[in-house]
Amino acid sequence: MKETLQDLKSRRSCRAYTNQKVDPDILNQILEAGTYAPTGMGRQSPVIVCIENKEVRDLVSQLNAQIINADTDPFYGAGVVVVVFVDTRVNTYRDDGNLVIGNILNAANALGVDSCYIYRAREVFKTPKGKELMKEWGLSEDYEGIGNVILGYGKPEGKKEAAPRKENYIIKVK
Repeated sequence: MKETLQDLKSRRSCRAYTNQKVDPDILNQILEAGTYAPTGMGRQSPVIVCIENKEVRDLVSQLNAQIINADTDPFYGAGVVVVVFVDTRVNTYRDDGNLVIGNILNAANALGVDSCYIYRAREVFKTPKGKELMKEWGLSEDYEGIGNVILGYGKPEGKKEAAPRKENYIIKVK
């Protein structure tokens, strides 16, 4: 239990990555952890798309950057991009998707892989090119991109120390 709590407390977003590839066995464990996230009524509405193909990864990065009118890589050079989609016909879909993302982020940290939650999946996959990619992946327009998780091995400058926790973060009602 102490190890789990330490993993939760030590996870940090990383915003600069090396070219080192994530071992396939470790990547599979991270993705599997995502499948064990709680979902409303146990419906398992999310779908995890793991992008390792550099051309597709770069295309999704470009689409993401266009949303914010930036000429940069919003995936910070990470080699793996995981996009979590959820069936919008399930009323808990956004919560379900974010719980999957949380599991992926925390599992990555526990296995020594750096990560960061990157937004704008919703916007990217509403574009014509985003919808085309979804169709290629077998996802109907009933699915919505909830978020992206980038995975890889961070450069030292990519991570910061945790900020102190704010006062009154927890309110106990007895």
